[in-house]
Amino acid sequence: METALTKLTGIRHPIVQTGMGWVAGPRLVTATAEAGALGILASATMTVDELRAAVREVKSRTDRPFGVNLRADAGDARERVRIIVDGGVRVASFALAPSRELIAELKDAGVVVVPSIGARRHAEKVAAWGADAVIVQGGEGGGHTGDVATTVLLPQVVDAVGIPVIAAGGFHDGRGLVAALSYGAAGIAMGTRFLLTSDSTVPDAVKAKYLAATVKDVTVTTAVDGLPHRMLRTEMVAALERSGRVRALAQAVRRAAGFRGISGLSWSRMVRDGLAMKHGKDLSWSQVLLAANTPMLLRASMVEGRTDLGVMASGQVAGIIEDLPSCEELVLRVMSEAEHVLRTLPSPG
Repeated sequence: METALTKLTGIRHPIVQTGMGWVAGPRLVTATAEAGALGILASATMTVDELRAAVREVKSRTDRPFGVNLRADAGDARERVRIIVDGGVRVASFALAPSRELIAELKDAGVVVVPSIGARRHAEKVAAWGADAVIVQGGEGGGHTGDVATTVLLPQVVDAVGIPVIAAGGFHDGRGLVAALSYGAAGIAMGTRFLLTSDSTVPDAVKAKYLAATVKDVTVTTAVDGLPHRMLRTEMVAALERSGRVRALAQAVRRAAGFRGISGLSWSRMVRDGLAMKHGKDLSWSQVLLAANTPMLLRASMVEGRTDLGVMASGQVAGIIEDLPSCEELVLRVMSEAEHVLRTLPSPG
């Protein structure tokens, strides 16, 4: 199936595996690329050296296109861009809008720039700055998210920009791909669905929690870091939501101490990170501490399997996913379903 996305990136199928922290590593990205979709490495949870090694590993295992997700506000963003360029990575994606200068630098090196956005005005801004495409995530998507449904946000963005639009938030099968195409999208991006594959390195016990979840078990909360965050409802999330500020601060300090040991960050560095996140936001100090440690809260679940200590970012689709196919099986299933739907649509008139 050829779309503006497949032409732009050189992939065979208009499907993107999103850059999920602690999840989208070399194994998952390689499996996705080999399946003909676009796998994206999550570099925000990697050191510079780890990113360099991850790019080399994927390149050694596949000759198909893949991408790297970056934080545009990272202090070492330029060094990471150099790794992308030198490593021959096809796509750079961003969770926060990159600057006009960073977009130009990547494009001059032949890298396709694809920011993720959650509002029409953000899509218009990055398109005006030269972005090649955008991933549009509706409120159904996992992690930090907005409150506008994909079915409302997607057509708004498609009508507003003249670059390929990739739909995210609520997609898991071929019917969703056809629906996104009908809205004018050039493809779909999926996170939770790729997390729940046999190629994902997430521990089996954590995958079991996702598979057991119903749609009502996926919630949006601001209790973790003060920003709307879609995740599985767990005892930890419920405890944070019940806690008063004093109790929440005590819990945050205790957890921060534990995660400090895992991350190797100094208390002064954690305080600086927290202050940076607090700037311009109405966050309690417990939320500041948790915001600075959100990557470690995710790591506890996604790497260590500690569902009692960590958070599990999740799209609403977790409530209707029931199996763990390989990436190849998943991509072929999505494309087969999409072709079946297109063949069986009633003829106009």
